[in-house]
Amino acid sequence: MSYEILMAAIPIVWDGLWLTLVITLSAFVLGQVVALPLAMAAESPTRFVSAPARAYIFFVRGSPMLVQLFIIYYGLGSLEAVRDSIFWPILKEPLGCAILAVGLNSAAYMGALLRGAISQVPDGQGEAARTLGLSPLQTLTRVTLPQAYRYVLPVLGNEITLVMKASSLASAVTVVEMTGAARALVARTYAPFEVFTVAGALYLMLALGFAALFRAIERKTAIPGLSGNDA
Repeated sequence: MSYEILMAAIPIVWDGLWLTLVITLSAFVLGQVVALPLAMAAESPTRFVSAPARAYIFFVRGSPMLVQLFIIYYGLGSLEAVRDSIFWPILKEPLGCAILAVGLNSAAYMGALLRGAISQVPDGQGEAARTLGLSPLQTLTRVTLPQAYRYVLPVLGNEITLVMKASSLASAVTVVEMTGAARALVARTYAPFEVFTVAGALYLMLALGFAALFRAIERKTAIPGLSGNDA
C-alpha cells in the first residue's frame, strides 16, 4: 500500500462529496414525493388506477438500476418528443438523469413499503374519523398518513443509505461524484486499492451520519409508552 497515494486521494475524492450529497438528498426527496401517490394508486380498489402503479413497482424493483439509468440517460434523449419538452433542460444533463433515475428507483421501493403501511392502519381509525365529521382528505392527512409514516420511519434511515450507495452509479454517465473522482484518479495512478479505500471510508462516514440522524428523529417522534426506548 502506498500511503502517499492514500493521503493524496483524500482531497480529490472529498471534492466529489458535494455532488454525492446533492444526488443523495435530491433523489431521496424525489423518491418520497413520488412514493406517496404511487402507494395510494397501488392500493386503490379501481383496477385502472392500481394496475399501472403495481406494474411500475414490479418493473423498477425487478430490473437493475444501472439499466434504468441508461434508459433515462441514453434512451429518453433519443426521443424527439422528450427533446422538445420542458423536461429536456434536466434530462440533457448527466446529473439530472442520475437524480431522476435514483429517485424513481427509490420511489418504487418506498411506494411498496408505504402501501403496506397504509394497509396496516386499522379500518376502525377511518370509521372513527368519519364519525367525528372529518372529510376523506382530513382522514388521510390527519389519521392515516401520520400512522403509516410512523410505521415506515425506521426504514427511511436505511432507504437514504441505499440511495447514497446508488448515487455511485452516476459515475457511469460521467458525473464526477466520489466514485467518479476515485475512478479518474485510479486511471492516473493505477492504485485502485488506496483510492477506493478512501472512497469507501467516506461513504461509510456518510452512512453513519444518516443513521444517527434518523435515530434522533425516531427518538424525537416516539410515542411515550409505545417505544422500546422508554423501557
